[in-house]
Amino acid sequence: MSDLRFYTPAYIPPEISAYEADLLQLEPGKAGKIGALALRLEENPQTKKTVITDQFSRVPLFTQKALYMEESCPSMAYIYIMTPSGGILQGDRNRIDLTLYNRAQVHVTTQGATRIYRMEKNYATQIVNVNIGENCYLEYIPDQIIPYKNSRFYQIVNARVHESGTFVYSEMLTPGRVASDEAFQYDILYMTTKATNQDGRLRFIDTYVLEPKKVGLHEIGLLGEYAVVGNLYSLTKLGFNKQLIQEINKCLTSFHNVEAGVTLLPNDSGTMARILGKTAEEVKAVIFEAVSIIRKAVIDAPFSGIRKY
Repeated sequence: MSDLRFYTPAYIPPEISAYEADLLQLEPGKAGKIGALALRLEENPQTKKTVITDQFSRVPLFTQKALYMEESCPSMAYIYIMTPSGGILQGDRNRIDLTLYNRAQVHVTTQGATRIYRMEKNYATQIVNVNIGENCYLEYIPDQIIPYKNSRFYQIVNARVHESGTFVYSEMLTPGRVASDEAFQYDILYMTTKATNQDGRLRFIDTYVLEPKKVGLHEIGLLGEYAVVGNLYSLTKLGFNKQLIQEINKCLTSFHNVEAGVTLLPNDSGTMARILGKTAEEVKAVIFEAVSIIRKAVIDAPFSGIRKY
């Protein structure tokens, strides 16, 4: 599939399209400027392990075979999304499609932080389409986003989650390359997460836009004294969510260097937590603890963290 429209969000917000330009170093759609990863995962009826049954990739996105990292949850497949480019460049258009069927249990992460490189023209986008079938379970927990000076990035996550399935998704946004004196020197980060049920009924939509050159993010009511933003969304079966809110709120009291809160999504369809911290490690620790609570409640398995070498 080489049609640029396949890799480009159907709607580009005006805050992002304002950076469109006719002259680019390398136009969107050229070799290496469109990346794709499409995976279908299902439970193997003989081994009871979740396996990749269909796979397509286009560099700069790819993955290797499924790994099985948890002795306490041997059926769960661990998938690492990789890129040889080291990050996202101007004009890049990436698309990731994850489809789970037949009681699949999957944990997806990235090989490392997502670096959004400096941009002189245009912008970069990423589409993440998630389709979670009946009684399936997906954790999508990528590492932090590091936006370089003058970068522009738009991401939309479209999740179709069966009401008997579970989708756990997190984001971490850092201020940039602090050591290079590039804190909050990016142009824009525009992030949208949208979820529906199996019939297309809207479950929630969450959008936030950070433009530090236009709006001071350290104002009261925004980031204040903090630098890193974390978001954790959990869509799961009815009856779990109030318990999850209670347990996650309780665990938050043990993290003294962050500000965080968790709320119930519309129609009791899930939970959402927002975390503010001074470092990515502080925010990551909160996210991992919350993921551990969710996994234990939903599939009765512990979460030992993400192993990367």
